[in-house]
Amino acid sequence: MEVFLIRLLQFMLAIGLLVLLHEGGHFFFAKLFGVRVDKFYLFFDPNIWKWDGSLFKFKPKNSDTQYGVGWLPLGGYCKIAGMIDESFDTEQMKQPEQPWEFRAKPAWQRLLVMIGGVLVNFLLALFIYSMILFYWGDTYIPVKNMTLGMKFNTEAKALGFKDGDILIGTENGEFKDFSADLYRDLSEAKRVDLIRDGKKMSLNLPGDINLLGMLKTEPAFVRPLVPAEIDSVMEGTPAAEIGLQKGDRIVAFNGKAIDSYNEFSAQIGILEDMMTAAKTQADSLKVRTATIVVERSAEFRTDSVEFASAIAKLDTLSFTLTSDLKVGFAVKALAEIYEPYTREYGFFESIPAGIKYGWNVLAGYVGDMKYVFTADGAKSLGGFGAIGSLFPPVWDWYLFWKMTAFLSIILAFMNILPIPALDGGHVLFLLYEMVTRRKPSETFMIRAEYVGFGILILLMVVANLNDILRWLGYM
Repeated sequence: MEVFLIRLLQFMLAIGLLVLLHEGGHFFFAKLFGVRVDKFYLFFDPNIWKWDGSLFKFKPKNSDTQYGVGWLPLGGYCKIAGMIDESFDTEQMKQPEQPWEFRAKPAWQRLLVMIGGVLVNFLLALFIYSMILFYWGDTYIPVKNMTLGMKFNTEAKALGFKDGDILIGTENGEFKDFSADLYRDLSEAKRVDLIRDGKKMSLNLPGDINLLGMLKTEPAFVRPLVPAEIDSVMEGTPAAEIGLQKGDRIVAFNGKAIDSYNEFSAQIGILEDMMTAAKTQADSLKVRTATIVVERSAEFRTDSVEFASAIAKLDTLSFTLTSDLKVGFAVKALAEIYEPYTREYGFFESIPAGIKYGWNVLAGYVGDMKYVFTADGAKSLGGFGAIGSLFPPVWDWYLFWKMTAFLSIILAFMNILPIPALDGGHVLFLLYEMVTRRKPSETFMIRAEYVGFGILILLMVVANLNDILRWLGYM
């Protein structure tokens, strides 16, 4: 429960900040051009019976704007006078046009009002990334320094990779760290450079490997090879009961040779699949009872271990191997195996570096959008639960700000998509007006707003339904 609350608090703080600043972008340009803003709200405030839906509201003296906080934490809004938006206030649009209304302003001013939120979110992300680099620097483990090499799955081995290969880079440059960018580079590469058995060599790749498939398969396409050497044992767990100790090395599991913790985790994954198929308690117990062979001080011992009913999976989001707490032991983290490298930045150095970093994040995210329109991509959509789980289980300001910057970029990109009800939909219609010198009719705009709103609700339902299905174990 504590972990859930910490993640929830981080999620609410990040989303609240981003929504507030996004709507603030619209507000700034509206006020700049003399457009009246009727309401400025964090979260939505749909009416419930005789309650107007506001948790808090106030209206400064001599101000046209009511500020407040709604009860439904799904975003926020800036209600601009004379504009067809998600409030669907058609009554106002039936009144004679007023000079202080949105619709009375030139198209270029209305365009700036509409892109104000996206602009603020994008600039905010670049600013946060710059300040992260300035304050914390850029700490990572260079891939070329991972001297134990990588562990590959069968699909990767079919392309010529071998366990233990040390990845160097592709024709497009050297790998930096082990992250989604490495997968992305491999998926698009036609050549990969590596070190095998101490010798540098290259492999030819097709250049169009399915990135989503690389990330979703278990075991994964490639992972840093982690030794199957126990670093710590938790009390009262199966590992403690059979006497496993720090320094023990697992060499076999259920009769299969184990060459790394990666392989051990893969075998655990097989057991998990078998657990799903178990129909009786006896079947479940049979699956959960396994033999494990451990090497200690050049001697080997074999034990029978009964696992707990739930088995931990690999953490596919952070690309790290997590300790299997249900077995009850942990292995060394990558930062304990290899020395992390930190690049420090001065204030003026951090700004262009942060802009470059943020731009690369945006480019990668936009490039990956093509997978959303596939069956596997649709299943990968995540709602509030998936986004909340991206935050760390303990309060960490570095990870919080990094995640906030990432969400700010996502919010900017998603809002600029040309979907009615989003900023991008309004921008599309404004560009049409500027090119053709003709305004779309109000009837058309209202209908488009309803269609766009319906699309957004459908996407939200699908994304959050995916979260529920994952939680229930159906995906």
